[in-house]
Amino acid sequence: MFRGSQARRICCPRTGLPSNKMAKFCGKIGYAETVETTPGIWQERITERACTGELLRNTRRLQGSDRVNSDITIANEISIIADPYANGNFHAMRYITFMGSKWRIESVEVQYPRLILSIGGIYNGETAEDSDDKA
Repeated sequence: MFRGSQARRICCPRTGLPSNKMAKFCGKIGYAETVETTPGIWQERITERACTGELLRNTRRLQGSDRVNSDITIANEISIIADPYANGNFHAMRYITFMGSKWRIESVEVQYPRLILSIGGIYNGETAEDSDDKA
């Protein structure tokens, strides 16, 4: 497959490409925490944390529907370095900022010391800015 000095490089298990060929990622992840706002009333509060990693897969697909304009979704996979907070709260991840938009996190695969995030459509839920306005 690779010869000479290229044979010693670490390759991505999913793509087979040398790791230095993968796109780097730097963005924010929105985490949801359920808090009691008034006695008996619980709401999700979103907090954002910065993260870094690599873009493993960069694809898009059109969702066919009965609407005039189809929904655009991306089927990307982003591998982030799992800091202790991300590792302990991966179940609370709601969205990730990527290419200037907030995208819904569809699934999280734990491969310590990394988390593999599969992202889908545009995130339309509550964001950290919305949570700050309510506080």
